[in-house]
Amino acid sequence: MGTVYLARTAGGRTVALKTVHARIAADPAFRTRFRLETDAARVIGGQHGAAVFDADPLADTPWMATEYVLGPPLDEAVTLCGPLPEPSVRALGAALCGALSQLHRSDVVHRDLKPSNVMVTAYGPKVIDFGIARALGDDRLTRTGTAAGTPAYMSPEQATGLEHTPAGDVFALAGVLVFAAAAHGPFGSGRPADLLYRVRYAEPDLTGVPASLVPVLARCLHKDPAQRPTTGQLAAELHDGHGEFADHLPPPLLAEISRRAAEVWLPHPPRLAAPPESPDHSSPAAAPAAVSRRKLLTMGGGSVLGVAAAGAGGWAWWDKRGADDKAGKPSSAAADDGPEPLWRTDIVDKWQRRLPMPLGKVVAGLSENTLRGLDAKSGKELWSYPLLSYGQQFTSDGKAIYGFLPDYDEGKGLSLHAFSPTDGTMVRRVARLTGFNGSLHDAELIAAIGGVLYLAARKKGASATDYTAQAKDWCLVAVGLRSGKKLWQRPISVAYPDNGSRAISATVVGKRLIVARKGDGYADYSVGALDIGTGEVLWRTDIPRERLDSSFLIPGQLAADRQHVYVSSGRVWALRISDGEAAWEFGDDRSPGEIEQNGRCYSPPAVRDGVVYAAEGSHGIVALEATTGKLLWEEKEDFTNDDTPRLTAPPVVGEKYVYAPLTHGVSAVDRRTHRSVWTYATPAIRFVAHEEAGQLIAADSGTVTALPFE
Repeated sequence: MGTVYLARTAGGRTVALKTVHARIAADPAFRTRFRLETDAARVIGGQHGAAVFDADPLADTPWMATEYVLGPPLDEAVTLCGPLPEPSVRALGAALCGALSQLHRSDVVHRDLKPSNVMVTAYGPKVIDFGIARALGDDRLTRTGTAAGTPAYMSPEQATGLEHTPAGDVFALAGVLVFAAAAHGPFGSGRPADLLYRVRYAEPDLTGVPASLVPVLARCLHKDPAQRPTTGQLAAELHDGHGEFADHLPPPLLAEISRRAAEVWLPHPPRLAAPPESPDHSSPAAAPAAVSRRKLLTMGGGSVLGVAAAGAGGWAWWDKRGADDKAGKPSSAAADDGPEPLWRTDIVDKWQRRLPMPLGKVVAGLSENTLRGLDAKSGKELWSYPLLSYGQQFTSDGKAIYGFLPDYDEGKGLSLHAFSPTDGTMVRRVARLTGFNGSLHDAELIAAIGGVLYLAARKKGASATDYTAQAKDWCLVAVGLRSGKKLWQRPISVAYPDNGSRAISATVVGKRLIVARKGDGYADYSVGALDIGTGEVLWRTDIPRERLDSSFLIPGQLAADRQHVYVSSGRVWALRISDGEAAWEFGDDRSPGEIEQNGRCYSPPAVRDGVVYAAEGSHGIVALEATTGKLLWEEKEDFTNDDTPRLTAPPVVGEKYVYAPLTHGVSAVDRRTHRSVWTYATPAIRFVAHEEAGQLIAADSGTVTALPFE
């Protein structure tokens, strides 16, 4: 019905700019609805809703500029973090009572309160989408005998087309709180007619709701409006009003709020148009979608997210794409003295939590919170699978993709599936793990190696409020890919770092699973070995935190050979596969050059053909003998201050070159002469070899580029 832009005013204020499509604006009834929505948004104000900065419902193109709310909608928060703890639900409910009271005091009812219309911020919830809000007794928009709203959260009187009073909003609020506490609505899901029948005649399903909340929510869900409490009474029963709202939220949700707040300010990389001389090698790239905020913000009965310029005084978050902006072989305008890229394709993956996955003729990776498959020859998009939308949901063994699809409503745990890399279709269910929680933040696929899928998952029934206990409720699980049987599970402590990512990487060496994970306290990270047959922990070594910044673990890039696993911190370490003891260390007597004070000295290492490679400070690549740690050679290169080695990603080693990530590009260092042969300018922060295709895949938040790999 309209377009929502993430925009900025001439004064620098970030806003959500809502406009109405011309064909809709021509309808007088919709103009009336849009005006009433604007009025209701002004009534609720900035404390309980998105503050309205300006609006013109009478313009040729009606528009409204509101505060851009920094936080997820409640439905996405529960999807990501699972059911909220009882203190969170109580604080949420009391705050929403305040929002509804603000409306009711002005004789306005919301009529469509539901999880997707509640934005969760660190300062409290905000109610949005007043597309069918109206004044009490006003029947101009909804006539007797008709029902407007969302069936799963309607009041019985609204479901029959009768007058919806403040008591109806209380009924809907109770449904929202049931969803927050139990991850399901009080009347289930299904066809609208079935939902309307249950709303009118069935008892609410309060399964999973904390026992102390059941009585008050049951009263709110009474079929008789007169038996429901007022918003003031409900608020008093839910919460005493003490403490900050953020203090009641679980750490994973706070991390998600923080991520979204930061994401608004991430600059989007400039697009390079495909050259006109190579149209046959390109295909249209999918236009990037928005940062979800009910997929940004809702417009009445639906929303379309804008990707065009927002007009004078504003800016669009994504570029407007014409027919000439395509995937394919680009010009070398971005290169320094590097090779012509084989292809470049636009993506939107701002957080880069998973490497692109080379799979024969396909390169798969995240874009717009959707797993997509690209043709390895041309970069054209071949398929997409939107249900795999987060990096922790999938992994690959180089032949197939494995992912989990959570079961929120039915509580059946984790469903593990295999997907075809050729067309992205689901091939088969691998296993269903009934003893584990199903939300996206309660599992992470780590690796698929040797016919076994390894994952971390949180046990079902684990504490919802004690996050110290939650960290101990995680297990490392092994599942046979062919049999679908759980082979073993072992406890593994999993914490939530500030960035919300658990950062676990693993590989298999012989009969041992080598696992590295972020450390706690004085440990930079921990490395351990488990028996692949039984899951027995054979050893664990904590790498000390020698620098103020923590080292990086990238799933799929843990360096190991038959003798050692290689890690870096203030030094490069070789830990013996047999017992975890340090075989050698490198770097004590070295000067790393110009680096940030107390910052990391070495990149994560890579190993090939008996040689360990790592970038050292501002000097470049060092090559070490894998057996002894002896320095074999170091790069002969003088780096400028604005283009030094990138120490957050490991080098990628080919037959001829070591590809070394730089601050603003990637350098190919000749393994024979030890000098850089070429440098390609790119903002990429993740690099992986597709050896079958002869490509170095470079990924940043806005593009995937294929370079020659030798």
